[in-house]
This record gives sequence, structure tokens and C-alpha cells, in this order.
Amino acid sequence: MSKNYCPILSTLGYVLSPDKKQVLMTYRVFRKDDEQFGKYNGLGGHMEPGEDIATCMIREIREEAGIEVTEMSLRGTVNWTNFGPKGEDWFAFIFLVTAFKGTPAASSNEGPLQWVPREKIMDFPMWPGDRYFLPLVFDDNPRPFHGYLPYDHDNPVSWSCIRI
Repeated sequence: MSKNYCPILSTLGYVLSPDKKQVLMTYRVFRKDDEQFGKYNGLGGHMEPGEDIATCMIREIREEAGIEVTEMSLRGTVNWTNFGPKGEDWFAFIFLVTAFKGTPAASSNEGPLQWVPREKIMDFPMWPGDRYFLPLVFDDNPRPFHGYLPYDHDNPVSWSCIRI
């Protein structure tokens, strides 16, 4: 019998610096029990009852970085199955934040916030599957991507993606 598909809905946002040359990333090193310990990641988190996905992204960036989003675009979606140590299913809406008000905080609850050069983002430690979709977040194609990224706990099994 197959298990019911009931993914955790979430957002993942990549905030560009005003000159568009850097990306604000969280370096997840504050909690040793963090499933993402030692990895760089965008900002985001779980969708809460009573909010739409854009409101969720704006709230998460406010909570994690202390800035107010003034411009963002939906770049795509990713469906992760059997992801991470708990083998969970996640469905994320991926945003690119191109304008904001305020100065980002030095850190979030997960770790320090760091401006990473866009051209070097792939050099940082991250989930292996992030390397499949990250180039699509920053490319010039206006069509959103929709990816499926099944995992075997910590390792991607395959990657498929369409743009329509």
C-alpha cells in the first residue's frame, strides 16, 4: 500500500543585494540538531494556516532577516519526496526577491546571514539537490520552473523539470 502524499508546504527565497551581484544566505550552524547543519540555504519556511504563499514568503524573510520585501517574483516550485533524515515530502514555492527595505540582520535563529557572490553560490556547502534548481532561480527565463526532486533521505535520486 502506498502512503498518502501530503507534503509540507513551504517557501524558499533568495534575496538579491541592491546591485544584484550577491545573494543573502543563511549559514545553518547555530543548532547541532539542525537537519541542515553546516549548509547554506535561502530564507523561508513552513506555510501557516490563514496565509497565502506570497504572504508566507514575506513573513519568513521578515522573521529571519528583519527586512521588508517590496518586490519579488515566483521563480518556480520544487517537489521533494522522501527528503532528509525523516524522509518527509516537501513542496516549496521558490521566490527571487529583487527589492527590499531595511538592513538585513546579522543572523537568524539558524545561523549567520551572509551575502554570497552570485557567481560563487554553487561553491558553498548546500543540499546536493539545490544545485539542480538554483541556476533556474537566477536565469533570465521569465517562465516559472516546476521541478520534481525525489531523495533517498540525504541524496537526490533524480531531477526532472518543466517550464510552461
